[in-house]
Amino acid sequence: MPEQTELCWLLASVTAHGDLNRMHQFKEKSDAQRELVSAGLFFYPVLQAADVLAFRCDEVPVGEDQRQHIELMRDIAERFNARFADGEELLTVPEHSIPQVGARIMDLQDPTSKMSTTSASEEGTVYVLDQPEQIKRKFARAVTDSDDPPRIAFDPSKPGVSNLLDILGACKGITPEEAAAELADARGYGDLKGAVSEAVTELLAPVRERYEQIRGDEAQLEAILARGAQRAREIAEVTVGEAKAAMGVGPTG
Repeated sequence: MPEQTELCWLLASVTAHGDLNRMHQFKEKSDAQRELVSAGLFFYPVLQAADVLAFRCDEVPVGEDQRQHIELMRDIAERFNARFADGEELLTVPEHSIPQVGARIMDLQDPTSKMSTTSASEEGTVYVLDQPEQIKRKFARAVTDSDDPPRIAFDPSKPGVSNLLDILGACKGITPEEAAAELADARGYGDLKGAVSEAVTELLAPVRERYEQIRGDEAQLEAILARGAQRAREIAEVTVGEAKAAMGVGPTG
């Protein structure tokens, strides 16, 4: 929606260059894109802030890797309110909602790197629409360690095993330590991988089924998206209008 882009530009007036330069994801991605580190990549956190602030969201569910982005978003909203709204909360200052378990899921093939759709290997990433046999294969090939005998424990020195326990805990609503305790009688890492595979498959099954139902009626899906976009735009139009009025930019009549 154009309102998000417009608000992004308005928010630039209260966004510090130094803050953007310190963003962890910018540093990581710019290191990987040495041939062209685009201004869009540098400025993306401001657009992300506009995506949230335009709709007056008060809570944003994110993973641990997005904590810094939410903190910047809060800073931008607070600066805008202080500078242009006499301290009133014209822009809602959002809180982050980060889960206690599963806040940072790691790549199955490289448990020192975050699981991502842009991973070098698809075998390291589980997709929401993966079929059960794909999920089973990916977890069967997940990296663990060479401890002999195998030790199933949530331990920083065991990133592969700890990642699997984190995933299992997130799926079952328990802590990784509790997940490890449930596998106290496991015969080895194969049992751990099987338990995680089963839990993930069970968790994603209703999501995949619902997706297939929705995709079966393209016209209804498009209608739902159109209604949602209209509702969202109505909210964003008010936010942008109030922000422009507070800044004294744009038409006044």
